[in-house]
Amino acid sequence: MSIVTKAIVNADAEARYLSPGELDQIKSFVTTGQSRLRIAQALTDSRERIVKQAGDQLFQKRPDVVSPGGNAYGEELTATCLRDLDYYLRLVTYGIVAGDITPIEEIGVVGVREMYKSLGTPVDAVVEGVRGLKSVASSLLSGSDASEAGSYFDYLIGAMQ
Repeated sequence: MSIVTKAIVNADAEARYLSPGELDQIKSFVTTGQSRLRIAQALTDSRERIVKQAGDQLFQKRPDVVSPGGNAYGEELTATCLRDLDYYLRLVTYGIVAGDITPIEEIGVVGVREMYKSLGTPVDAVVEGVRGLKSVASSLLSGSDASEAGSYFDYLIGAMQ
């Protein structure tokens, strides 16, 4: 839910007008809209590069995942691992566009640890992959854009641990 929707829902639930603070939050949200869209577009345009390099970083740091018996051993499982990294990058772009962590939380975090545990996938390896996404994405963005995007990656990392 975006900041605008949250403010309206909260005000309506209390049968009141938007407060000056809520209006300021909405103004800030609108003002930063262009930069959030620019960041999301940059990540989307570079998604293949980001996912591939993050996967390479993960497999170098965690060779056990691509070794026999590992969760990304063989072409098919490696492709599945990279698909999951692509999914998390996409979730981060949703959060950036919304200016809120809610899409990440509601779409991608609920039940993720339980799912990976049931599949026998080490969550710490997935978290390491998301750290790689953040690292590669940050290297492609300007300082302030990298900082903005980084907060969404950090949220995802924290929620998965």
